[in-house]
Amino acid sequence: MSPSDLIARYYSAFNAKDWDGMLACVSDNLSHDVNEGGRRGGKEKFAAFIAHMDECYDETLTGLAIMVSPDGSRAAAEFIVNGVYKKTDDGLPPANGQEYRLPAGAFFEISDDEITRVTTYYNLQEWIRQVT
Repeated sequence: MSPSDLIARYYSAFNAKDWDGMLACVSDNLSHDVNEGGRRGGKEKFAAFIAHMDECYDETLTGLAIMVSPDGSRAAAEFIVNGVYKKTDDGLPPANGQEYRLPAGAFFEISDDEITRVTTYYNLQEWIRQVT
Protein backbone atom coordinates (compact mmCIF):
# COMPACT_ATOMS: atom_id res chain seq x y z
CA MET A 1 0.00 0.00 0.00
CA SER A 2 1.34 3.45 -0.82
CA PRO A 3 2.00 5.87 2.05
CA SER A 4 -0.69 8.17 0.66
CA ASP A 5 -3.21 5.31 0.61
CA LEU A 6 -2.25 4.37 4.20
CA ILE A 7 -2.86 7.91 5.48
CA ALA A 8 -6.12 8.15 3.52
CA ARG A 9 -7.25 4.82 5.03
CA TYR A 10 -6.32 6.06 8.54
CA TYR A 11 -8.44 9.21 8.13
CA SER A 12 -11.27 7.39 6.40
CA ALA A 13 -11.47 5.11 9.44
CA PHE A 14 -11.39 8.19 11.70
CA ASN A 15 -14.32 9.78 9.87
CA ALA A 16 -16.25 6.49 10.01
CA LYS A 17 -15.49 6.20 13.75
CA ASP A 18 -13.97 2.83 12.93
CA TRP A 19 -11.42 2.86 15.73
CA ASP A 20 -10.25 -0.69 15.03
CA GLY A 21 -9.68 0.26 11.40
CA MET A 22 -7.69 3.27 12.51
CA LEU A 23 -5.61 1.17 14.92
CA ALA A 24 -4.94 -1.34 12.12
CA CYS A 25 -2.98 1.41 10.34
CA VAL A 26 -0.51 1.98 13.17
CA SER A 27 2.49 0.07 14.48
CA ASP A 28 2.42 -1.66 17.85
CA ASN A 29 5.34 0.63 18.71
CA LEU A 30 3.62 3.84 17.58
CA SER A 31 4.97 7.16 18.88
CA HIS A 32 2.07 9.57 19.32
CA ASP A 33 2.76 13.26 19.93
CA VAL A 34 -0.38 14.91 21.29
CA ASN A 35 -1.04 18.57 20.45
CA GLU A 36 0.32 20.67 23.35
CA GLY A 37 1.15 17.45 25.20
CA GLY A 38 3.79 14.82 25.58
CA ARG A 39 4.73 11.77 23.59
CA ARG A 40 2.86 8.52 24.23
CA GLY A 41 4.28 5.20 23.17
CA GLY A 42 2.51 2.12 21.86
CA LYS A 43 -0.74 1.16 20.21
CA GLU A 44 -2.39 0.44 23.57
CA LYS A 45 -1.93 4.02 24.79
CA PHE A 46 -3.08 5.32 21.42
CA ALA A 47 -6.25 3.22 21.71
CA ALA A 48 -6.90 4.73 25.17
CA PHE A 49 -6.38 8.22 23.71
CA ILE A 50 -8.87 7.50 20.91
CA ALA A 51 -11.45 6.22 23.43
CA HIS A 52 -11.05 9.36 25.54
CA MET A 53 -11.36 11.63 22.51
CA ASP A 54 -14.47 9.77 21.35
CA GLU A 55 -16.03 10.30 24.77
CA CYS A 56 -15.43 14.07 24.74
CA TYR A 57 -15.57 15.04 21.05
CA ASP A 58 -17.49 14.15 17.91
CA GLU A 59 -15.26 15.11 14.98
CA THR A 60 -15.24 14.75 11.22
CA LEU A 61 -12.36 15.86 9.01
CA THR A 62 -12.85 17.58 5.66
CA GLY A 63 -10.57 19.04 3.03
CA LEU A 64 -7.91 16.37 3.52
CA ALA A 65 -4.65 17.02 1.67
CA ILE A 66 -1.89 14.40 1.96
CA MET A 67 1.77 15.02 1.12
CA VAL A 68 4.43 12.29 1.05
CA SER A 69 8.23 12.53 1.05
CA PRO A 70 9.95 11.18 -2.08
CA ASP A 71 11.17 8.07 -0.24
CA GLY A 72 7.74 7.40 1.34
CA SER A 73 9.07 7.32 4.90
CA ARG A 74 7.29 10.50 6.01
CA ALA A 75 3.99 12.14 5.24
CA ALA A 76 1.93 15.13 6.27
CA ALA A 77 -1.78 15.82 6.17
CA GLU A 78 -3.73 19.04 6.40
CA PHE A 79 -7.46 19.14 7.07
CA ILE A 80 -10.34 20.98 8.71
CA VAL A 81 -11.69 19.59 11.99
CA ASN A 82 -15.47 19.93 12.24
CA GLY A 83 -16.53 19.01 15.72
CA VAL A 84 -18.92 19.01 18.63
CA TYR A 85 -17.62 19.28 22.19
CA LYS A 86 -19.69 16.58 23.96
CA LYS A 87 -18.18 16.15 27.41
CA THR A 88 -15.89 18.43 29.44
CA ASP A 89 -12.25 17.45 29.05
CA ASP A 90 -9.79 17.94 31.93
CA GLY A 91 -8.48 21.50 32.17
CA LEU A 92 -10.66 22.80 29.34
CA PRO A 93 -13.85 24.90 29.27
CA PRO A 94 -17.16 23.22 30.15
CA ALA A 95 -18.78 21.27 27.32
CA ASN A 96 -22.40 21.76 26.32
CA GLY A 97 -22.50 20.65 22.70
CA GLN A 98 -20.55 23.59 21.26
CA GLU A 99 -19.60 23.26 17.60
CA TYR A 100 -16.15 24.18 16.33
CA ARG A 101 -14.27 24.26 13.07
CA LEU A 102 -10.53 24.74 12.78
CA PRO A 103 -7.59 23.85 10.58
CA ALA A 104 -5.19 21.18 11.76
CA GLY A 105 -2.30 19.14 10.50
CA ALA A 106 -0.42 15.96 11.25
CA PHE A 107 3.00 14.53 10.49
CA PHE A 108 3.71 10.84 10.08
CA GLU A 109 6.59 8.42 9.91
CA ILE A 110 5.89 5.24 7.97
CA SER A 111 7.67 1.90 7.89
CA ASP A 112 6.60 -1.51 6.54
CA ASP A 113 3.13 -0.22 5.56
CA GLU A 114 2.42 1.00 9.10
CA ILE A 115 2.34 4.42 10.73
CA THR A 116 5.14 4.49 13.31
CA ARG A 117 4.72 8.11 14.43
CA VAL A 118 1.87 10.59 14.34
CA THR A 119 2.22 14.19 15.54
CA THR A 120 -0.90 16.37 15.46
CA TYR A 121 -1.08 20.18 15.57
CA TYR A 122 -3.93 22.65 15.84
CA ASN A 123 -4.42 26.06 17.44
CA LEU A 124 -5.66 25.26 20.94
CA GLN A 125 -6.33 28.93 21.76
CA GLU A 126 -8.59 29.23 18.69
CA TRP A 127 -10.44 26.07 19.73
CA ILE A 128 -10.93 27.50 23.24
CA ARG A 129 -12.21 30.78 21.76
CA GLN A 130 -14.76 28.88 19.68
CA VAL A 131 -16.12 26.79 22.56
CA THR A 132 -16.12 29.53 25.20
